[in-house]
Amino acid sequence: MKNRCEWCGTDLLYVKYHDDEWGVPLHDDRGLFELLILEGAQAGLSWLTVLKKRDNYRNAFHGFDPHKVASYSATDVQRLLADPGIVRNRLKIESTIRNARGVLAIREEFGSFDSFIWRYVDHHPRQNAWRSLVEVPARTALSDTISKDLKKRGFNFVGSTICYAFMQAVGMVNDHVVGCFRHDEVKKIAQQDAPADARKRRDRALPLSR
Repeated sequence: MKNRCEWCGTDLLYVKYHDDEWGVPLHDDRGLFELLILEGAQAGLSWLTVLKKRDNYRNAFHGFDPHKVASYSATDVQRLLADPGIVRNRLKIESTIRNARGVLAIREEFGSFDSFIWRYVDHHPRQNAWRSLVEVPARTALSDTISKDLKKRGFNFVGSTICYAFMQAVGMVNDHVVGCFRHDEVKKIAQQDAPADARKRRDRALPLSR
């Protein structure tokens, strides 16, 4: 039996997410947008509930293509409100459209959403060494900053707790506990993720115009 973070339990979908995805550095804009939206959709629910709806979300929101989602109309909102495969919450649906437009604006300024979001950790995943789940924070000063910055840019459902969960999910921080078999594996993946690529992303992070 492999030692895992306790939060993933024994549900096969949850275990697969923990083993294959959670904490691995992610730099694809579409994937980053997807996880930001899904973390927001989780508000008031369990992450497992959202994971079970993930494929439905991808179908309903055109694979989380920010360009397509940003162009959604009131008709699309009504379509989504009638879709039993997603969380049918008007505020969350409308925030997804709003956040897609925010991602496009960030791309115009920074070149990519990846460049924008990863600059908060200087494009290098932060490696933590928590020994138990109770040590892992729900939010940090950095997630407070990211939340504040995103809100200033018009994003919704990006509170500090949501932002920290997003940071964990996309590998900006390695929050696998040290006794988990994925802790060292994710750390090695993070070391391979840069520094050359990080320098390139830092270059792209410069505003396109001043």
